[in-house]
Amino acid sequence: MQQTSDSHLGAFLKARRAQLDPRECGLPGTDSPRRVKGLRREEVAQLAAISVDYYTRLEQGRVHASAPVLITLAQALRLDDDQQKYLYELAGRTDDRPRRRRPAQRVRPAMRRLLDQLTHTPALVLGKRLDILAWNSAAIALYTDFAAIPADRRNYLRLMFTDPAIRAMHQEWSHDARDAVAAVRMEVAAYPDDPDLARLVGELSIQDADFRTWWAEHRVNSAAYGTKHYRHPLVGDLTLDCDTWASPDNSGQRLMILTAESGSPSHDALRILSSWTAEEPGTDHTEDLTR
Repeated sequence: MQQTSDSHLGAFLKARRAQLDPRECGLPGTDSPRRVKGLRREEVAQLAAISVDYYTRLEQGRVHASAPVLITLAQALRLDDDQQKYLYELAGRTDDRPRRRRPAQRVRPAMRRLLDQLTHTPALVLGKRLDILAWNSAAIALYTDFAAIPADRRNYLRLMFTDPAIRAMHQEWSHDARDAVAAVRMEVAAYPDDPDLARLVGELSIQDADFRTWWAEHRVNSAAYGTKHYRHPLVGDLTLDCDTWASPDNSGQRLMILTAESGSPSHDALRILSSWTAEEPGTDHTEDLTR
């Protein structure tokens, strides 16, 4: 029976990829005629951030798909709700669809106090998958008003690839974005079945060719410190040291701080920016994420 289900799953995957237009999936066009209609196996694997060999074995019914792989395949193949339900049924994982509500990522009080005290220093509290859990007014002045971004979209990696303003301000965007990809890559080992991580990877794999390439490299990097070069629309060029401090409680939370050498043009520019967004101490820039 399982063999029959796997065969049906393979047939469904083949049929669905044949229905898709490569250009609508964000894949580059080609002048040479395509020998197959729709997407090739290699293209589906690329969009789903899995190996071609693994995807081939899925279509041939020689391997059982895990829940995270089903999530990325559903996004890569642009399945609607009914098609997703059918996909899970064929895979024998109807009850495994990630619908349960997970505990909220709550900012530690000590992290919150640190943010309040860093009045002229941009700082963020990052959670799992580089979700942005909290920020101070200086971070708003440097980056954007994070409160205006829906909580389920407020992710550092996602913003690096999808927010035009944040992307444009990074003078070395490729270097910085690749480091962010490598930092999230490290979380795969710690949270291999995290459906939210799978959704994030699937979404960015579909939207951005650079992300697909860098994710497939399996490069890992804790990105604990480094130098970032920004071009801010209001104060011009900034050279900032970026240090990330891990919380000692094993919660996965990290405090990201951006500083400049005292007396430098970048230091003066930060003070100008922070003066424009000065707020009363204790202003709350926090929103728990139930993910």
